[in-house]
Order: sequence, then structure tokens, then C-alpha cells
Amino acid sequence: MKNKTTAAWITFVGGPLGLHRFYLFGLNDTLGWLLPIPTALGLYGIERVQENGLDDMASWWLIPLLGFTIAACALNAIVYALMTPEVWNRQFNPQAEAEDLAGQTHWGTIAAIVVSLLIGATVLMSSIVFSFQRYFEYQIEEAQKISQ
Repeated sequence: MKNKTTAAWITFVGGPLGLHRFYLFGLNDTLGWLLPIPTALGLYGIERVQENGLDDMASWWLIPLLGFTIAACALNAIVYALMTPEVWNRQFNPQAEAEDLAGQTHWGTIAAIVVSLLIGATVLMSSIVFSFQRYFEYQIEEAQKISQ
């Protein structure tokens, strides 16, 4: 039996590593194995910024990958948590009754929604702001070089 609250929390906490996909779909899930790639690239972008500073153009593309992956997993956690018990059990527990306890919503599920919304929205907005800020600063620097 796959529990909806457990799945929501695993999706939020371990989603960027694909752990929720393994919990819900098993170890043969291709997307579960691919999810760590953008996460690792984003972490590499953070490492590049620490080594080379904010002027490193590769990090402008790599860091948002991490942010968008975290935000997508937070959104996915919200979607799982908001599923009705009937839909949850039909999709992930087909052998169970429609109103089985595994698909029920309780305070742990609500907490997963609140935390996912808070952190996911913050990470998403931060990733967008970082990308656009670095891009526009670069454009200004290049325009100054041309005008001189």
C-alpha cells in the first residue's frame, strides 16, 4: 500500500533525487533515474560560482536547473497531496478499496502541502530572479564595452 502523505513528503524532500518515483513506480522507472542529472548539474553550478564568482556564465544556466527541479518536485508533492482518496487508490493502490486509509488526507498531508508551496514558490522565484539578473547585468556590461 502506497501512502499519500508519505509520497507527498518523499516527493518534497527526495524528489530531486527521484526517490518519490522509486517509491511510487519501482526501481525500473526511467524518470526516477534521470531526475538526479539536473540536480547534480545545479549543484555543480553552485560549486562553479564558489570557485569562479558570479561572472561565470555556465553557472547562470546550471543553477536554475536545480531550482526548477526542486520547484517541480514541490509542485508534484502538492498534486499528490491534493488527490482525492478515490483517485489516489485507483492510481497507486488498485487492489485497495476506493476509501482506503492509504489515500486519506490528514494533518501530515496538509503540512506537506504548506511546506511544499512555501519552499517551492521561493525556490522558483529565486531561480527566475537569479537567471534574469545575471543576464541583464551581462547585457549592460556588453553595452558598456561597445559604447567605449
